[in-house]
Amino acid sequence: MEMKSKKKRIAILGGGPSGLFVYKRLVESGSNDFEITIFEKKKELGSGMPYSTEGANIEHITNVSDNEVPHIVTSMSDWIYTASAELLEQYNIKPDQFNEYKVVPRLLFGSYLAAQFEILRKTGKKAGIATAVHFESTVTDINYDIKNQTVTVQTIKGSNHEFDFAVICTGHNWPIRYEGKVPGYYDAPYPPRKLVQHFNHPVAIKGSSLTAIDAIRTMARNNGLFEKDSEDNLKFKLNPESADFKIMMHSRSGMLPAVRFHLEDSHLSNDSLLTKEEIDLHRKSNDGFLSLDFIFEKDFKEIFIEKDPEFYQRIKDFSIEDFVTDMMELRERLDPFQLLRAEYVQAEKSIKRQESIYWKEMLAVLSFAMNHPAKYFSAEDMQRLQKVLMPLISIVIAFVPQKSCEELLALHQAGVLDLVPVGDDSTVEPQNGGGILYNFVDTNNNQRSVYYKTFVDCVGQPHLSYDDFPFKSLLDQKAISPARLKFKSSELGQTAFTTDPEKVEKDENGDYFLNVSGIAINDNFQIMDQYGAYNKKLYIMAVPYIGGLNPDYSGLDFCEAASLRIVKDILRD
Repeated sequence: MEMKSKKKRIAILGGGPSGLFVYKRLVESGSNDFEITIFEKKKELGSGMPYSTEGANIEHITNVSDNEVPHIVTSMSDWIYTASAELLEQYNIKPDQFNEYKVVPRLLFGSYLAAQFEILRKTGKKAGIATAVHFESTVTDINYDIKNQTVTVQTIKGSNHEFDFAVICTGHNWPIRYEGKVPGYYDAPYPPRKLVQHFNHPVAIKGSSLTAIDAIRTMARNNGLFEKDSEDNLKFKLNPESADFKIMMHSRSGMLPAVRFHLEDSHLSNDSLLTKEEIDLHRKSNDGFLSLDFIFEKDFKEIFIEKDPEFYQRIKDFSIEDFVTDMMELRERLDPFQLLRAEYVQAEKSIKRQESIYWKEMLAVLSFAMNHPAKYFSAEDMQRLQKVLMPLISIVIAFVPQKSCEELLALHQAGVLDLVPVGDDSTVEPQNGGGILYNFVDTNNNQRSVYYKTFVDCVGQPHLSYDDFPFKSLLDQKAISPARLKFKSSELGQTAFTTDPEKVEKDENGDYFLNVSGIAINDNFQIMDQYGAYNKKLYIMAVPYIGGLNPDYSGLDFCEAASLRIVKDILRD
């Protein structure tokens, strides 16, 4: 009698963009010896937090265009012809005038992702792949059975489900610290509907990222009106009942992010990048560490030899520190809104001529290229990355869409938006009666404490700690471990340990380690237990919990790259 082989039971925890790419990889794998169960806390698959009402209102737009989106099933320019007339009318989209190089409303993009998921489900069904979807099913806990090597998933409804493999794709998470307890305090601007209100007073915003711009666009619309003048310039006018409304953006760098331009390589990849074999060879000659300088040299500087020889001559002898100083010099010298206007003009030319601003594009490629192997940096290099290079990267590759840029300039010109530079030592002090005190040292070196009735924390997705990990059974089982990086130099490790014993620890062998945020993972995104062994059944691509070893994650490009490694590993048998 012929035995029927047992199908692998695979759980995808979260049906947003990460879950979408994992599902796509499985459906298109050419195999069907598995069954898939998807747990999604909302009523819809695909959109996740950024592209649903959890993360966007109608005024919010993507910072990527159709040509920059990794291939799913159909392009957005093809899908737009199949979208309902009602949906297109809502966003004033005409299919025959759709431009694949322009950004789109985020909620519309969410509808596109949902449609892609639905197409993949139908494809999976035709291929004989059974897919079960549990909507409105928040996963509350995960348990790993070491003996049977199975994963049990528990949902908010109290049900338990057993699987052979599980991929944690739970997406963004903003922990609530003071919101709801301190009137006027918002831990994040999401969901944005909570900021749809009149403010007749100055509002403090922490951060100047795309997250901050989301909050600004929402609050501006509910306290005034954008309109074009006779020369087609965008202007902003306050509502009479919001006469004292003002937005004070507190930026640690004292700078605004750069403006979106034309990307030559729209998917953050480059043929000139180091291969895995080249990285492995380098690590063998460097005590197992990946050198940040080596990555900077090979995955950034040397690419300009052919692409932009003039720029290469300018930077060829620069260290990372020299490069950042040189690039920041202009940004630090100019007024941030003056620079924003200049970059807006430069970006407009770049898009019109379809010519990249190449050094900015390559900085985005560098950030993407070093993200995955960053777990092999020494603690010293990770500190350099965080302190020196990431501040520049976070500003330059934010890619603020033109429309958002126009609104920021109109608000500033109307005297409604200002930027306040603050240092690393600035603090936000919640007040018992509501509001906050913003404590910082101003540009004249004076200590300031400014009261704000309303405060919105807009620093973006925080890298959460090991203790913030939501699935407590895995913590109790010691199935996960805190992320950390070893110091290459014992002397520097000892100094760091003496200076900051909370961030640096010493093990029984006398080695020093830097504690970074989140949990430890291997190259296939499998969780690592407290004995250093990886879990063969549990994978994670939920970015808030792996940020220590994946310091930068680039949206859909990250989803595409991570899902490839995960699904390859699951189906390897």
